Amino acid sequence: MTTRRELLTAGAALAAAGALPRPALAQGARRSVLRVVPHANLTVIDPIWTTAYITRNAGFMVWDTLFGLDSQFRPQPQMAAGHTLSDDRRVYTITLREGLTFHDGTPVRSADCVASIKRWAVRDAIGQKLATLVDEYRVLDDRRFEIRLKQPFALTLFALGKPASNVCFIMPERVAATDPNTQIAPEDVIGSGPFRFKRDEWNPGARAVWTRNPDYRPRSEPADWVAGGKRANFERVEWHIIPDAATAAAALQSGEVDWWETPLADLFPVLRRDRNIVLEQMNPLGEIGILRFNHLHPPFDKAGVRRALAMAMNQADYMQAIVGNDPALWKHAGFFTPGTPMATERGLEALKGPRDIEAAKRALAEAGYNGEKVVLLAATDIPITNAQSQVTAEVLRRLGVNLEYVATDWGTVVQRRASREPVERGGWSLFHTWWAGFDHANPAAHLSLRGNGTGPGSWFGWPTSPRLEELREAWFAAPDEAEQARICERMQMVALEDLPYVPTGQFFIPFAFRRDITGILKGPMPLFWNVARS
Repeated sequence: MTTRRELLTAGAALAAAGALPRPALAQGARRSVLRVVPHANLTVIDPIWTTAYITRNAGFMVWDTLFGLDSQFRPQPQMAAGHTLSDDRRVYTITLREGLTFHDGTPVRSADCVASIKRWAVRDAIGQKLATLVDEYRVLDDRRFEIRLKQPFALTLFALGKPASNVCFIMPERVAATDPNTQIAPEDVIGSGPFRFKRDEWNPGARAVWTRNPDYRPRSEPADWVAGGKRANFERVEWHIIPDAATAAAALQSGEVDWWETPLADLFPVLRRDRNIVLEQMNPLGEIGILRFNHLHPPFDKAGVRRALAMAMNQADYMQAIVGNDPALWKHAGFFTPGTPMATERGLEALKGPRDIEAAKRALAEAGYNGEKVVLLAATDIPITNAQSQVTAEVLRRLGVNLEYVATDWGTVVQRRASREPVERGGWSLFHTWWAGFDHANPAAHLSLRGNGTGPGSWFGWPTSPRLEELREAWFAAPDEAEQARICERMQMVALEDLPYVPTGQFFIPFAFRRDITGILKGPMPLFWNVARS
Protein backbone atom coordinates (compact mmCIF):
# COMPACT_ATOMS: atom_id res chain seq x y z
CA MET A 1 0.00 0.00 0.00
CA THR A 2 1.35 3.44 -0.94
CA THR A 3 1.84 5.68 2.09
CA ARG A 4 1.06 9.38 2.36
CA ARG A 5 4.78 10.10 2.61
CA GLU A 6 5.52 8.15 -0.59
CA LEU A 7 2.80 10.03 -2.44
CA LEU A 8 4.16 13.38 -1.29
CA THR A 9 7.72 12.42 -2.17
CA ALA A 10 6.66 11.34 -5.64
CA GLY A 11 4.63 14.52 -6.04
CA ALA A 12 7.61 16.65 -5.09
CA ALA A 13 9.77 14.89 -7.66
CA LEU A 14 7.19 15.27 -10.43
CA ALA A 15 6.65 18.94 -9.66
CA ALA A 16 10.32 19.85 -9.36
CA ALA A 17 10.65 20.76 -13.03
CA GLY A 18 8.45 23.82 -12.62
CA ALA A 19 6.55 24.55 -9.44
CA LEU A 20 5.38 28.05 -10.26
CA PRO A 21 3.71 29.09 -13.50
CA ARG A 22 6.41 31.61 -14.48
CA PRO A 23 9.96 31.51 -15.88
CA ALA A 24 12.94 31.55 -13.58
CA LEU A 25 14.09 34.99 -12.49
CA ALA A 26 17.04 36.57 -14.23
CA GLN A 27 20.13 36.63 -12.00
CA GLY A 28 19.98 40.38 -11.34
CA ALA A 29 16.31 40.33 -10.47
CA ARG A 30 16.76 37.21 -8.38
CA ARG A 31 19.30 38.94 -6.15
CA SER A 32 16.86 41.72 -5.34
CA VAL A 33 13.71 39.61 -4.76
CA LEU A 34 13.00 37.31 -1.81
CA ARG A 35 10.28 34.78 -2.63
CA VAL A 36 8.59 33.08 0.31
CA VAL A 37 5.92 30.43 0.82
CA PRO A 38 4.19 31.58 4.04
CA HIS A 39 2.26 29.30 6.35
CA ALA A 40 -1.14 30.67 5.27
CA ASN A 41 -3.03 32.81 2.81
CA LEU A 42 -3.12 36.51 3.69
CA THR A 43 -6.79 37.53 3.66
CA VAL A 44 -6.96 39.98 6.60
CA ILE A 45 -4.52 42.87 6.82
CA ASP A 46 -5.47 44.45 10.17
CA PRO A 47 -3.21 43.04 12.95
CA ILE A 48 -5.32 44.63 15.67
CA TRP A 49 -8.64 43.21 14.46
CA THR A 50 -7.22 39.67 14.27
CA THR A 51 -4.62 37.64 16.16
CA ALA A 52 -3.87 35.56 13.04
CA TYR A 53 -0.11 35.09 12.78
CA ILE A 54 -0.11 35.55 9.02
CA THR A 55 -1.48 39.07 9.54
CA ARG A 56 0.93 39.77 12.42
CA ASN A 57 3.88 38.64 10.27
CA ALA A 58 2.78 40.89 7.42
CA GLY A 59 2.32 43.69 9.93
CA PHE A 60 5.93 43.56 11.07
CA MET A 61 7.05 44.45 7.56
CA VAL A 62 4.81 47.50 7.31
CA TRP A 63 4.54 48.90 10.83
CA ASP A 64 7.09 49.53 13.54
CA THR A 65 6.82 49.47 17.33
CA LEU A 66 7.94 51.86 20.04
CA PHE A 67 9.97 49.12 21.70
CA GLY A 68 11.01 45.64 20.59
CA LEU A 69 11.91 42.57 22.61
CA ASP A 70 15.38 41.14 22.12
CA SER A 71 16.19 37.43 22.33
CA GLN A 72 16.43 37.71 26.13
CA PHE A 73 12.84 39.06 26.23
CA ARG A 74 14.09 42.52 27.25
CA PRO A 75 12.32 45.56 25.76
CA GLN A 76 14.69 47.76 23.76
CA PRO A 77 13.94 51.15 22.17
CA GLN A 78 12.81 50.85 18.55
CA MET A 79 10.85 53.87 17.31
CA ALA A 80 11.56 55.37 20.70
CA ALA A 81 14.84 57.20 21.18
CA GLY A 82 14.44 56.39 24.85
CA HIS A 83 12.23 56.91 27.88
CA THR A 84 12.30 58.16 31.44
CA LEU A 85 10.37 56.82 34.44
CA SER A 86 9.28 58.99 37.35
CA ASP A 87 10.50 58.27 40.87
CA ASP A 88 7.11 56.84 41.83
CA ARG A 89 7.30 54.58 38.72
CA ARG A 90 3.93 55.80 37.48
CA VAL A 91 4.84 58.16 34.62
CA TYR A 92 6.62 56.95 31.48
CA THR A 93 7.84 59.76 29.23
CA ILE A 94 8.66 58.37 25.78
CA THR A 95 10.65 60.34 23.21
CA LEU A 96 10.49 59.38 19.52
CA ARG A 97 13.56 59.17 17.31
CA GLU A 98 14.07 62.13 15.01
CA GLY A 99 12.97 61.96 11.39
CA LEU A 100 10.49 59.07 11.56
CA THR A 101 8.00 59.19 8.69
CA PHE A 102 5.08 57.10 7.51
CA HIS A 103 5.02 55.63 4.02
CA ASP A 104 2.81 58.49 2.82
CA GLY A 105 5.51 60.99 3.78
CA THR A 106 3.82 62.36 6.89
CA PRO A 107 5.88 62.53 10.10
CA VAL A 108 5.30 60.09 12.96
CA ARG A 109 3.96 62.11 15.89
CA SER A 110 3.18 61.47 19.53
CA ALA A 111 -0.52 61.74 18.69
CA ASP A 112 -0.16 58.78 16.30
CA CYS A 113 1.44 56.73 19.07
CA VAL A 114 -1.24 57.51 21.64
CA ALA A 115 -4.07 56.72 19.21
CA SER A 116 -2.38 53.45 18.22
CA ILE A 117 -1.84 52.36 21.83
CA LYS A 118 -5.48 53.07 22.66
CA ARG A 119 -6.77 50.98 19.74
CA TRP A 120 -4.38 48.11 20.45
CA ALA A 121 -5.22 48.04 24.16
CA VAL A 122 -8.87 47.22 23.42
CA ARG A 123 -7.98 43.94 21.69
CA ASP A 124 -4.74 42.70 23.23
CA ALA A 125 -4.59 40.60 26.41
CA ILE A 126 -1.84 42.52 28.21
CA GLY A 127 -2.97 45.75 26.57
CA GLN A 128 -6.33 45.33 28.29
CA LYS A 129 -4.53 45.07 31.63
CA LEU A 130 -2.46 48.16 30.88
CA ALA A 131 -5.59 50.10 29.92
CA THR A 132 -7.14 49.49 33.35
CA LEU A 133 -4.07 51.09 34.95
CA VAL A 134 -3.74 54.14 32.69
CA ASP A 135 -4.82 57.39 34.28
CA GLU A 136 -4.00 59.53 31.26
CA TYR A 137 -2.07 59.67 28.00
CA ARG A 138 -0.56 63.14 27.66
CA VAL A 139 0.93 64.47 24.41
CA LEU A 140 3.75 66.88 25.31
CA ASP A 141 4.83 67.74 21.77
CA ASP A 142 5.23 65.97 18.42
CA ARG A 143 8.07 63.77 19.70
CA ARG A 144 7.23 63.29 23.38
CA PHE A 145 4.26 61.82 25.21
CA GLU A 146 3.49 60.43 28.64
CA ILE A 147 1.75 57.31 29.84
CA ARG A 148 0.53 58.23 33.32
CA LEU A 149 -0.45 55.22 35.43
CA LYS A 150 -2.63 54.88 38.51
CA GLN A 151 -0.06 52.50 39.97
CA PRO A 152 3.28 51.07 38.85
CA PHE A 153 3.15 48.38 36.17
CA ALA A 154 6.51 46.76 35.51
CA LEU A 155 5.37 45.20 32.22
CA THR A 156 4.54 48.49 30.48
CA LEU A 157 7.48 48.51 28.05
CA PHE A 158 7.25 44.72 27.61
CA ALA A 159 3.62 45.17 26.56
CA LEU A 160 4.51 47.87 24.03
CA GLY A 161 7.31 45.76 22.54
CA LYS A 162 6.17 42.14 22.63
CA PRO A 163 5.90 40.30 19.29
CA ALA A 164 2.89 38.25 20.40
CA SER A 165 -0.46 38.97 18.78
CA ASN A 166 -1.80 41.55 19.08
CA VAL A 167 1.29 43.70 18.51
CA CYS A 168 1.27 47.39 19.43
CA PHE A 169 2.02 48.63 15.92
CA ILE A 170 2.12 52.40 15.43
CA MET A 171 -0.27 53.64 12.75
CA PRO A 172 -1.22 57.13 11.57
CA GLU A 173 -3.70 58.74 13.95
CA ARG A 174 -6.51 58.74 11.38
CA VAL A 175 -6.05 54.98 10.82
CA ALA A 176 -5.76 54.24 14.53
CA ALA A 177 -9.07 56.06 15.01
CA THR A 178 -10.80 53.06 13.35
CA ASP A 179 -13.03 51.13 15.74
CA PRO A 180 -10.88 48.24 17.07
CA ASN A 181 -13.72 45.84 16.20
CA THR A 182 -13.73 47.03 12.57
CA GLN A 183 -11.01 46.14 10.07
CA ILE A 184 -8.95 48.93 8.57
CA ALA A 185 -9.17 49.33 4.79
CA PRO A 186 -6.40 47.99 2.50
CA GLU A 187 -5.53 51.52 1.45
CA ASP A 188 -4.81 52.30 5.12
CA VAL A 189 -1.98 49.76 5.40
CA ILE A 190 0.46 52.61 5.94
CA GLY A 191 3.24 52.28 8.46
CA SER A 192 6.75 53.52 9.06
CA GLY A 193 8.43 50.11 8.85
CA PRO A 194 11.15 48.77 6.55
CA PHE A 195 8.76 47.61 3.79
CA ARG A 196 5.79 49.12 1.98
CA PHE A 197 2.71 47.04 1.19
CA LYS A 198 1.85 46.86 -2.53
CA ARG A 199 -1.92 46.67 -2.28
CA ASP A 200 -2.20 46.85 -6.10
CA GLU A 201 -0.36 43.49 -6.26
CA TRP A 202 -2.20 41.84 -3.37
CA ASN A 203 -4.14 38.88 -4.72
CA PRO A 204 -5.48 36.78 -1.81
CA GLY A 205 -5.01 33.13 -2.58
CA ALA A 206 -2.11 33.85 -4.94
CA ARG A 207 0.40 36.35 -3.61
CA ALA A 208 1.21 39.43 -1.56
CA VAL A 209 4.07 41.84 -2.24
CA TRP A 210 6.11 44.38 -0.30
CA THR A 211 8.86 46.70 -1.51
CA ARG A 212 11.76 48.15 0.45
CA ASN A 213 11.02 51.47 2.11
CA PRO A 214 13.87 53.74 0.93
CA ASP A 215 13.09 56.28 3.65
CA TYR A 216 13.37 53.82 6.54
CA ARG A 217 16.14 54.62 9.00
CA PRO A 218 17.13 51.45 10.88
CA ARG A 219 18.65 51.65 14.32
CA SER A 220 22.42 51.22 14.58
CA GLU A 221 22.29 48.15 16.86
CA PRO A 222 22.48 44.63 15.38
CA ALA A 223 19.13 43.00 14.70
CA ASP A 224 18.07 40.78 17.61
CA TRP A 225 14.60 39.23 17.54
CA VAL A 226 12.32 42.27 17.00
CA ALA A 227 14.86 44.72 18.46
CA GLY A 228 17.80 46.44 16.80
CA GLY A 229 18.32 47.58 13.24
CA LYS A 230 15.77 46.35 10.72
CA ARG A 231 17.82 46.46 7.51
CA ALA A 232 15.92 45.50 4.37
CA ASN A 233 18.40 43.90 1.96
CA PHE A 234 15.87 42.93 -0.71
CA GLU A 235 14.11 45.46 -2.91
CA ARG A 236 11.06 43.25 -3.01
CA VAL A 237 9.53 40.49 -0.85
CA GLU A 238 6.92 38.25 -2.45
CA TRP A 239 4.69 35.79 -0.61
CA HIS A 240 3.50 33.00 -2.89
CA ILE A 241 0.50 31.06 -1.61
CA ILE A 242 1.11 27.38 -2.40
CA PRO A 243 -1.23 25.17 -0.31
CA ASP A 244 0.00 21.93 -1.89
CA ALA A 245 3.05 20.73 0.04
CA ALA A 246 4.61 18.77 -2.82
CA THR A 247 4.38 21.81 -5.09
CA ALA A 248 5.89 24.06 -2.42
CA ALA A 249 8.76 21.62 -1.89
CA ALA A 250 9.40 21.43 -5.62
CA ALA A 251 9.41 25.22 -5.90
CA LEU A 252 12.04 25.39 -3.17
CA GLN A 253 14.13 22.65 -4.78
CA SER A 254 14.06 24.32 -8.19
CA GLY A 255 14.93 27.75 -6.78
CA GLU A 256 11.63 29.30 -7.81
CA VAL A 257 11.14 30.24 -4.15
CA ASP A 258 13.78 30.91 -1.50
CA TRP A 259 12.08 30.13 1.79
CA TRP A 260 9.26 27.83 2.94
CA GLU A 261 8.00 28.84 6.36
CA THR A 262 6.31 25.61 7.51
CA PRO A 263 7.50 22.62 5.50
CA LEU A 264 5.53 19.42 5.89
CA ALA A 265 7.24 16.90 8.17
CA ASP A 266 6.66 14.10 5.66
CA LEU A 267 8.94 15.96 3.25
CA PHE A 268 11.82 16.61 5.67
CA PRO A 269 13.80 13.60 4.30
CA VAL A 270 13.43 14.87 0.73
CA LEU A 271 14.54 18.36 1.66
CA ARG A 272 17.46 17.17 3.81
CA ARG A 273 18.85 15.21 0.88
CA ASP A 274 19.03 18.36 -1.23
CA ARG A 275 22.43 20.02 -0.76
CA ASN A 276 20.98 23.39 -1.81
CA ILE A 277 18.42 23.46 1.01
CA VAL A 278 18.81 24.11 4.74
CA LEU A 279 16.34 22.95 7.40
CA GLU A 280 16.85 24.93 10.60
CA GLN A 281 14.76 25.26 13.75
CA MET A 282 14.63 28.96 14.68
CA ASN A 283 12.10 29.02 17.52
CA PRO A 284 13.45 27.47 20.75
CA LEU A 285 10.03 27.61 22.43
CA GLY A 286 8.30 25.89 19.53
CA GLU A 287 4.58 26.09 18.87
CA ILE A 288 1.55 25.06 20.94
CA GLY A 289 -1.38 23.40 19.18
CA ILE A 290 -4.88 24.00 20.51
CA LEU A 291 -8.50 22.99 19.98
CA ARG A 292 -10.76 25.96 20.65
CA PHE A 293 -14.39 25.58 21.76
CA ASN A 294 -17.30 27.93 21.14
CA HIS A 295 -18.52 28.44 24.72
CA LEU A 296 -21.63 30.40 23.73
CA HIS A 297 -23.71 27.61 22.20
CA PRO A 298 -24.47 23.91 22.75
CA PRO A 299 -22.93 21.50 23.15
CA PHE A 300 -19.65 23.07 24.29
CA ASP A 301 -21.31 25.64 26.51
CA LYS A 302 -21.25 22.78 29.05
CA ALA A 303 -17.91 22.22 30.79
CA GLY A 304 -18.70 18.52 31.17
CA VAL A 305 -19.04 18.12 27.41
CA ARG A 306 -15.73 19.90 26.88
CA ARG A 307 -14.02 17.65 29.42
CA ALA A 308 -15.55 14.52 27.90
CA LEU A 309 -14.06 15.36 24.51
CA ALA A 310 -10.67 16.06 26.11
CA MET A 311 -10.79 12.61 27.73
CA ALA A 312 -10.70 11.07 24.25
CA MET A 313 -7.91 13.27 22.85
CA ASN A 314 -4.36 11.90 22.81
CA GLN A 315 -1.63 14.53 22.40
CA ALA A 316 0.69 11.99 20.79
CA ASP A 317 -1.83 11.47 17.98
CA TYR A 318 -1.94 15.20 17.26
CA MET A 319 1.81 15.73 17.42
CA GLN A 320 2.63 12.76 15.23
CA ALA A 321 0.07 13.97 12.70
CA ILE A 322 1.88 17.32 12.56
CA VAL A 323 5.57 16.39 12.78
CA GLY A 324 5.74 12.63 12.26
CA ASN A 325 7.31 10.01 14.49
CA ASP A 326 10.51 11.82 15.51
CA PRO A 327 10.15 12.25 19.31
CA ALA A 328 12.61 15.15 19.26
CA LEU A 329 10.07 17.27 17.38
CA TRP A 330 7.32 17.35 20.01
CA LYS A 331 6.51 17.32 23.73
CA HIS A 332 3.42 17.01 25.88
CA ALA A 333 2.14 20.44 26.89
CA GLY A 334 -0.21 21.95 29.43
CA PHE A 335 -1.52 25.49 29.55
CA PHE A 336 1.95 27.08 29.84
CA THR A 337 4.81 26.45 27.44
CA PRO A 338 7.13 23.60 28.45
CA GLY A 339 10.61 24.77 29.38
CA THR A 340 9.46 28.17 30.68
CA PRO A 341 9.32 29.25 34.36
CA MET A 342 5.51 29.12 34.55
CA ALA A 343 5.15 25.60 33.14
CA THR A 344 3.96 22.88 35.52
CA GLU A 345 3.34 19.15 35.31
CA ARG A 346 0.53 19.31 37.82
CA GLY A 347 -2.69 17.82 36.47
CA LEU A 348 -1.20 16.92 33.10
CA GLU A 349 -2.16 13.27 33.46
CA ALA A 350 -5.62 14.43 32.37
CA LEU A 351 -4.12 15.38 29.00
CA LYS A 352 -1.48 12.71 28.45
CA GLY A 353 -2.71 9.61 30.29
CA PRO A 354 -4.31 6.58 28.61
CA ARG A 355 -7.37 7.41 26.51
CA ASP A 356 -10.64 5.56 27.13
CA ILE A 357 -13.18 6.14 24.37
CA GLU A 358 -15.95 4.22 26.13
CA ALA A 359 -15.47 6.22 29.32
CA ALA A 360 -15.50 9.42 27.25
CA LYS A 361 -18.77 8.34 25.62
CA ARG A 362 -20.35 7.82 29.05
CA ALA A 363 -19.03 11.17 30.27
CA LEU A 364 -20.42 12.86 27.16
CA ALA A 365 -23.90 11.45 27.81
CA GLU A 366 -23.76 12.29 31.52
CA ALA A 367 -22.75 15.87 30.68
CA GLY A 368 -25.95 16.31 28.68
CA TYR A 369 -24.89 15.94 25.06
CA ASN A 370 -28.14 15.43 23.12
CA GLY A 371 -26.92 14.92 19.57
CA GLU A 372 -26.51 18.61 18.75
CA LYS A 373 -24.65 19.31 15.52
CA VAL A 374 -20.97 20.09 16.01
CA VAL A 375 -19.38 22.25 13.30
CA LEU A 376 -15.61 21.79 13.10
CA LEU A 377 -13.92 24.48 10.98
CA ALA A 378 -10.93 22.78 9.34
CA ALA A 379 -8.36 24.93 7.53
CA THR A 380 -7.11 22.35 5.04
CA ASP A 381 -4.68 24.74 3.32
CA ILE A 382 -2.35 24.75 6.35
CA PRO A 383 -0.75 21.39 7.21
CA ILE A 384 -0.70 22.15 10.95
CA THR A 385 -4.41 22.90 11.22
CA ASN A 386 -5.36 20.26 8.67
CA ALA A 387 -3.55 17.52 10.60
CA GLN A 388 -5.10 18.50 13.94
CA SER A 389 -8.57 18.77 12.42
CA GLN A 390 -8.40 15.30 10.91
CA VAL A 391 -7.44 13.77 14.27
CA THR A 392 -10.28 15.57 16.06
CA ALA A 393 -12.80 14.57 13.40
CA GLU A 394 -11.89 10.92 13.93
CA VAL A 395 -12.23 11.31 17.72
CA LEU A 396 -15.65 12.94 17.35
CA ARG A 397 -16.85 10.20 15.02
CA ARG A 398 -15.71 7.51 17.46
CA LEU A 399 -17.63 9.31 20.20
CA GLY A 400 -20.78 9.29 18.07
CA VAL A 401 -20.97 13.07 17.81
CA ASN A 402 -23.18 14.62 15.12
CA LEU A 403 -20.30 16.16 13.17
CA GLU A 404 -20.30 18.63 10.30
CA TYR A 405 -16.72 18.82 9.04
CA VAL A 406 -16.23 22.11 7.20
CA ALA A 407 -13.12 21.75 5.05
CA THR A 408 -12.13 25.27 4.05
CA ASP A 409 -9.17 27.66 3.94
CA TRP A 410 -7.63 29.56 6.84
CA GLY A 411 -8.87 32.91 5.57
CA THR A 412 -12.45 31.66 5.81
CA VAL A 413 -11.83 30.28 9.31
CA VAL A 414 -10.45 33.66 10.42
CA GLN A 415 -13.60 35.39 9.17
CA ARG A 416 -16.14 32.78 10.34
CA ARG A 417 -14.73 32.26 13.83
CA ALA A 418 -15.68 35.87 14.61
CA SER A 419 -19.37 34.92 14.34
CA ARG A 420 -21.24 34.52 17.63
CA GLU A 421 -24.27 33.03 15.90
CA PRO A 422 -25.39 29.41 16.54
CA VAL A 423 -24.36 26.80 13.98
CA GLU A 424 -27.73 26.87 12.22
CA ARG A 425 -27.08 30.54 11.41
CA GLY A 426 -23.53 30.19 10.16
CA GLY A 427 -21.72 29.83 13.47
CA TRP A 428 -19.24 27.22 14.57
CA SER A 429 -18.39 24.82 17.40
CA LEU A 430 -14.67 24.03 17.14
CA PHE A 431 -11.54 25.08 15.30
CA HIS A 432 -7.85 24.28 15.55
CA THR A 433 -4.97 26.71 15.52
CA TRP A 434 -1.60 27.08 17.20
CA TRP A 435 0.30 29.71 19.15
CA ALA A 436 4.02 30.41 19.32
CA GLY A 437 5.40 29.06 22.58
CA PHE A 438 6.33 32.60 23.64
CA ASP A 439 2.65 33.57 23.62
CA HIS A 440 1.75 30.87 26.16
CA ALA A 441 4.77 31.38 28.43
CA ASN A 442 2.79 33.28 31.09
CA PRO A 443 -0.68 34.77 31.66
CA ALA A 444 0.27 38.27 30.48
CA ALA A 445 -0.19 37.74 26.74
CA HIS A 446 -1.98 34.37 26.96
CA LEU A 447 -5.13 35.35 25.08
CA SER A 448 -6.62 31.87 24.80
CA LEU A 449 -6.51 31.45 28.59
CA ARG A 450 -8.64 34.52 29.23
CA GLY A 451 -12.01 33.91 30.87
CA ASN A 452 -13.59 37.28 30.12
CA GLY A 453 -16.52 35.93 28.08
CA THR A 454 -17.82 38.40 25.54
CA GLY A 455 -16.21 41.35 27.27
CA PRO A 456 -14.05 43.90 25.46
CA GLY A 457 -11.12 42.30 23.71
CA SER A 458 -12.23 38.73 24.35
CA TRP A 459 -10.88 36.09 21.98
CA PHE A 460 -12.93 33.86 19.69
CA GLY A 461 -14.71 31.15 21.67
CA TRP A 462 -15.60 33.56 24.49
CA PRO A 463 -15.12 31.37 27.61
CA THR A 464 -16.32 32.76 30.93
CA SER A 465 -14.21 31.82 33.95
CA PRO A 466 -14.16 34.28 36.86
CA ARG A 467 -11.61 32.06 38.61
CA LEU A 468 -9.14 32.32 35.72
CA GLU A 469 -9.57 36.08 35.60
CA GLU A 470 -9.02 36.41 39.36
CA LEU A 471 -5.87 34.30 39.21
CA ARG A 472 -4.60 36.33 36.25
CA GLU A 473 -4.96 39.52 38.28
CA ALA A 474 -3.19 37.83 41.20
CA TRP A 475 -0.34 36.88 38.87
CA PHE A 476 0.18 40.50 37.85
CA ALA A 477 0.25 41.51 41.53
CA ALA A 478 2.58 38.69 42.67
CA PRO A 479 5.79 39.91 44.37
CA ASP A 480 8.19 37.45 42.72
CA GLU A 481 8.56 34.70 40.14
CA ALA A 482 8.11 31.91 42.71
CA GLU A 483 4.67 33.20 43.66
CA GLN A 484 3.80 33.71 40.00
CA ALA A 485 4.68 30.05 39.34
CA ARG A 486 2.43 28.93 42.21
CA ILE A 487 -0.42 30.98 40.76
CA CYS A 488 0.13 29.44 37.31
CA GLU A 489 -0.07 25.98 38.87
CA ARG A 490 -3.49 26.90 40.26
CA MET A 491 -4.48 28.40 36.91
CA GLN A 492 -3.66 25.13 35.18
CA MET A 493 -5.86 23.16 37.59
CA VAL A 494 -8.74 25.61 37.06
CA ALA A 495 -8.21 25.49 33.29
CA LEU A 496 -8.46 21.70 33.37
CA GLU A 497 -11.89 22.08 34.97
CA ASP A 498 -13.25 25.02 33.00
CA LEU A 499 -11.36 24.03 29.82
CA PRO A 500 -11.29 27.19 27.69
CA TYR A 501 -9.42 25.11 25.10
CA VAL A 502 -7.49 21.84 24.87
CA PRO A 503 -3.70 21.95 24.33
CA THR A 504 -2.71 19.36 21.73
CA GLY A 505 1.05 19.54 22.44
CA GLN A 506 4.25 21.46 21.76
CA PHE A 507 5.92 20.96 18.39
CA PHE A 508 8.94 22.22 16.50
CA ILE A 509 8.91 22.90 12.75
CA PRO A 510 12.08 24.18 11.07
CA PHE A 511 12.25 26.76 8.33
CA ALA A 512 13.32 25.38 4.94
CA PHE A 513 15.35 27.78 2.80
CA ARG A 514 17.87 27.89 -0.02
CA ARG A 515 21.49 27.64 1.11
CA ASP A 516 22.33 31.03 -0.41
CA ILE A 517 19.86 32.76 1.93
CA THR A 518 21.59 34.16 5.01
CA GLY A 519 20.72 36.29 8.02
CA ILE A 520 17.40 34.70 9.00
CA LEU A 521 16.85 35.69 12.62
CA LYS A 522 15.93 33.28 15.38
CA GLY A 523 12.58 33.99 16.99
CA PRO A 524 8.91 33.05 17.14
CA MET A 525 8.11 34.10 13.56
CA PRO A 526 9.71 34.71 10.16
CA LEU A 527 11.29 38.17 10.05
CA PHE A 528 12.19 39.61 6.66
CA TRP A 529 14.78 42.21 7.58
CA ASN A 530 18.45 41.23 7.99
CA VAL A 531 17.90 38.49 5.37
CA ALA A 532 20.26 38.55 2.38
CA ARG A 533 21.40 36.42 -0.52
CA SER A 534 25.05 35.36 -0.43
